[in-house]
Amino acid sequence: MDGFGAQSSTTSVTSRVRPRASKRSARRNDSTSGGRDCALRSLSFPESLGRELARLAEMSALERDLRADGFRAVAGTDEVGRGCLAGPVVAAAVILRHEAVLPRLDDSKRLSNIDLQSVCRRILTSARSVAVGVVDPPTIDRINILEASKLAMRHAVESLSIRPDALLLDAVYLESLIVPQLSIVKGDARSVTIAAASVVAKVYRDSLMESYHEIYPQYDFINNVGYGTAKHCKALEEYGPSPIHRRGFRGVIDQHRLVG
Repeated sequence: MDGFGAQSSTTSVTSRVRPRASKRSARRNDSTSGGRDCALRSLSFPESLGRELARLAEMSALERDLRADGFRAVAGTDEVGRGCLAGPVVAAAVILRHEAVLPRLDDSKRLSNIDLQSVCRRILTSARSVAVGVVDPPTIDRINILEASKLAMRHAVESLSIRPDALLLDAVYLESLIVPQLSIVKGDARSVTIAAASVVAKVYRDSLMESYHEIYPQYDFINNVGYGTAKHCKALEEYGPSPIHRRGFRGVIDQHRLVG
């Protein structure tokens, strides 16, 4: 598929990912066509480059140790959107090539919109396999956000074109998957594969919320991507929840009572 697009409101959706230019970053869309080499050249030499390569080497330590123990398809998985009032929870799973070097890769929460897009493109060209899992708001309301997050991660992992022989996760276990798992506190800042999954999931979900903004512009999804900003909560108070709001979340329940 050529770009991220809105998903139908199904219980779960998995898809190959291809990032498109984000409207949120269109004002400053610096080119990333040079890939890894261009990103490396953008770092002042040698101090910044040396520090960045050392940081990435430290983030790759878990993956190196697992490969040294004989694991050949180490996947990382992470989710985004757990704390949102609207929209799905999205997870990605990524298996990187062992030689991949991804400048500026980090926990997606630390990256600007422009860096998210450029890093995501480099991930897709450096990955052996990438997949996404999506769980919609009605399912979140039915099974709770933690279980929905696990479900999205499970679908992402199961949709990888390569079956992983080890799985790295951010402070959670997927009991339903029979694969060796390592749960890491703050994993998206300590593991390159978890960080890569975090970035892909974030770019994918942001694109979905941009599409939903075109349908429900009053909630300002293009800027808040579903989080409970003041403008979003004011719109909830005025218009009530949309079909993609999570009816079981406190902020949505409270505003729904006001208009109900």
